[in-house]
Amino acid sequence: RCGLHTGRTTLVFGEGDPNARLVFIGEGPGHDEDLAGRPFVGKSGQLLTKIIESGMGLTRDQVYICNVAKCRPPNNRDPEEEEVGTCLPFLIQQIRIIHPEVICVLGRVASQALFGKGFKITADRGQWRAFEEIPTMTTFHPAYLLRNPAAKRETWEDIKQVMKKLGLEVKKDA
Repeated sequence: RCGLHTGRTTLVFGEGDPNARLVFIGEGPGHDEDLAGRPFVGKSGQLLTKIIESGMGLTRDQVYICNVAKCRPPNNRDPEEEEVGTCLPFLIQQIRIIHPEVICVLGRVASQALFGKGFKITADRGQWRAFEEIPTMTTFHPAYLLRNPAAKRETWEDIKQVMKKLGLEVKKDA
């Protein structure tokens, strides 16, 4: 057990379809998520929901959304290596139980948790990898997109690859 549990309001484990074909993995809950007990409900979550619904033509109920860290780090800092290491076995079990067709990893922290500290989000995103033998796409975190709107185009290209892998129709104008 790491120290994050002492400062949390709620454990934010994940939500969505336990038989989802697609799992989104972020870094950890923020303030809004800690209060709600649900992942991605703040501004980043609103953007992720827009990507899922408007971009992909799915609903949040059709996917599974979780984070590497299950408790909110203080002051919304990135989870530390020890904290990620403590929660990673829980994430691996979530993935094994859900056994999705595709995983989409959001941001540097989650990508490094799954693929190692050498992972560079700007250089390595947008390429297929495997995590637990499941095709995995890494892309920018929605919080990054809110700060850097120009990166939305690259993220959309990554999401289109996910959609193609799932056999979903890709709208040309989205």
